[in-house]
Amino acid sequence: MWRRRDNEEVTCIACGESVPRSEAREYDKHGDRWDREDKAFEHLCKPCYRELCHLPRSGLETLLEDIDTGGRTRAEFLAEYVELVESDHEAESSD
Repeated sequence: MWRRRDNEEVTCIACGESVPRSEAREYDKHGDRWDREDKAFEHLCKPCYRELCHLPRSGLETLLEDIDTGGRTRAEFLAEYVELVESDHEAESSD
């Protein structure tokens, strides 16, 4: 992997701590961290990165963006999330 030689500090998007760039991991919400053209990455400190689930999450970001959260309670948001995931799963199963 490439090593940066600067001492740039970045902020972890999970815990808010400022850490040296060398002590962080890049996060790309589009899941394509290798295509670096015109990108600005967010960062996670190493402890927060280790706590992440590293299973595939194809379509998760889009699904979350599609759910309108305006004025919804947490329970309403989660109910819609479950409904959409189950309908997507049923559609994949019938193919």
